[in-house]
Amino acid sequence: MSDDITGTTAAEIADSVRGLRDRGVLRPGGSLPPVRELAATLGVNRNTAVAAYRQLAQAGLVVSRGRAGTVIAGHESVAQEGYAPDTVLRDVGTGNPDPRLIPDPSPALATVAGRPVLYGEPVIDASLDEWARAWVAADLDADFRITITSGAVDAVERLLAQALMRDDAVALEDPCFLASIHTVRLGGYRAVPVPVDEQGMTVDGLRAALDAGIRAVICTPRAQNPTGASLTASRAAELRAVLAEHPYVLIIEDDHFSMLSQRPYESLIGPGHRRFALVRSVSKFLGPDMCLAIAATDPETAERLAMRLSPGTTWVSHLLQRLTLAQLTDGGVSAQIAGAAAHYAERNAAFADRLSDHGIDVPASDGLSLWVPLPRAARIVAEQLMRRGWLARTGDEFALAERTEPSYHLRLTVHDLSDHDAETLINDLVAAVR
Repeated sequence: MSDDITGTTAAEIADSVRGLRDRGVLRPGGSLPPVRELAATLGVNRNTAVAAYRQLAQAGLVVSRGRAGTVIAGHESVAQEGYAPDTVLRDVGTGNPDPRLIPDPSPALATVAGRPVLYGEPVIDASLDEWARAWVAADLDADFRITITSGAVDAVERLLAQALMRDDAVALEDPCFLASIHTVRLGGYRAVPVPVDEQGMTVDGLRAALDAGIRAVICTPRAQNPTGASLTASRAAELRAVLAEHPYVLIIEDDHFSMLSQRPYESLIGPGHRRFALVRSVSKFLGPDMCLAIAATDPETAERLAMRLSPGTTWVSHLLQRLTLAQLTDGGVSAQIAGAAAHYAERNAAFADRLSDHGIDVPASDGLSLWVPLPRAARIVAEQLMRRGWLARTGDEFALAERTEPSYHLRLTVHDLSDHDAETLINDLVAAVR
């Protein structure tokens, strides 16, 4: 196989492997030669071969198997948020809001039609911009600009693209939100894991990530997915102190649970920090199909984002912007959102209390799901639950760092279960653990 690969630079070697893969000479699962062997065959420095394999890995064309070597990647399915496809089991791993608690947009729809918006006009609805500024100004003590994107994931992708180059390092929480893992990997960036505890992102973990040369950090200030952890005031202050020495590292805060959260907003963005973005989507309280997020960023980042949201290409529909504003400024809708927030908190707390009666103590958390600690490997417990008709998500799916040990956590979405179904799940979970 070494004889088929050609090139004297990393780019040429990577392009050669890509060509062999496209022509079917290299097939998914096939092994590439060890780095030393390839370097010797091509007469290049070992670091050149290493760089070529790194480029291929960033492009998703190869996968490193450690001591087992590097193999051609196949079209492997990856974990996604939401309902699992093609299952007859009761899915309690969805992470979805309760559709019964999402406000009906029909009354607001009649109010948003108006003069059509044409090419060349401002991409942000003026009234939404004014409302968003007031909402963010209460929490962000910095000079900022508002940008509207097609959801939080779209905002994060654009924010990274305007600030980073391929192979740049990005700090991610570990365990991590699935969409953040995919966004960083598909963008060709290097994910650096930062452990999360009950107070949020850890100080030592962030400090180690900064020492590793990260250029951006993505943090969930409250209702972290999957753990439900929220930053405490003291932890946020410690993290800000660490970041104060790195003012040009881009801070992206994904405050996805904002209006539904039972916790105060605590921020990593300190006074004088030069690159930041506070992102708040509406999907958790107005519904996932309302693909809109508000990004409050420093002025320079806002200008770069504007280049990626130009009229005629990728601006967010003004009809959607108006619909969002009409709902968020409606008193009845606000009351529904407050009711939904109370419902999620109460149902999750009640489930956690019942689990504690059986010796399974779930730390206090926020969000749509519970992060349930287990005394045995989560995969084993999940398999036992499947035999009883339940489909749960194990913590292995959310792991960012490579581990030799399995996860001992399940992420369960239980807020929409009836009392009877919740009790059945608890009994089945206790039996599965034992």
